Amino acid sequence: MKFLLVVLGLALAVAAEEPISLFYHETIGIPEAARIKRAEEAQDFDGTRIIGGQASALGAHPFLGGLITTLTSGGQSVCGSSLVTNNKLVTAAHCWWDGRNQGRQITVVLGSIRIFSGGVRINTNNIQMHGSYNTNNLNNDIAVITISWVGFTNNINRINIPSGSNSYAGTWATAAGFGRTSDSTAISQSQALRHVNLQVITNNVCASTYGNSVIISSTICTSGAGNIGTCTGDSGGPLASGSGNNRQLIGVTSFVARAGCQRGLPAGYARVTSFASWIRARL
Repeated sequence: MKFLLVVLGLALAVAAEEPISLFYHETIGIPEAARIKRAEEAQDFDGTRIIGGQASALGAHPFLGGLITTLTSGGQSVCGSSLVTNNKLVTAAHCWWDGRNQGRQITVVLGSIRIFSGGVRINTNNIQMHGSYNTNNLNNDIAVITISWVGFTNNINRINIPSGSNSYAGTWATAAGFGRTSDSTAISQSQALRHVNLQVITNNVCASTYGNSVIISSTICTSGAGNIGTCTGDSGGPLASGSGNNRQLIGVTSFVARAGCQRGLPAGYARVTSFASWIRARL
């Protein structure tokens, strides 16, 4: 009987794990691209984006690169990225290949608060995904993009790659992106860049929501307390700590709960310190 109770307890624990959103392009990126493009064309700037965040001024996040991914199917998807040198950016691997949909070309958009207009726009298909990237649980969800050389300005600049073993638990960091401001399309019509301040939580706390197959040592999570955080369309974008020229890229936006962004659940990122040597070898 005790053995049976243990088995039942384990089964319930597994069943309680919150599923993450997979197959990004078809479930999120493609409809988001269409929504943002329509909103930009209509110039529907209502001042709203990232859940619970605020509008970002041009130049506030000069390292943020919007991504428009043209898929082999011909469709378009949207993501984010971070400029780390004059010709290299870091993004999520699933922004190029999500397990079902493959990118053919990426347009990197720098120095703009809009993704379909303005700024410096560079096309590339030079994307290197991490060799251990797993599309089933988004482990090692990181990639490096190579573009033609771009000069630094007040609106376009790099972010630092950290080193060391800091867990950042308890640290307040800033996420930025072009994604939705809520789970409801009806109240998510703004398309301008937004940012939000989030607190990093321990991996143990995060694993209590998503399980140990999703949350591994190279994952970093932020709290969703107060229903604030990243949302659909923010994938690949930065989680940054520090300020000014001392800002460091500590996370690359990877996943949110499949059930939505406004349930107070954590968001997951690729932990950049875990991939620092891999990134630097490709710069």
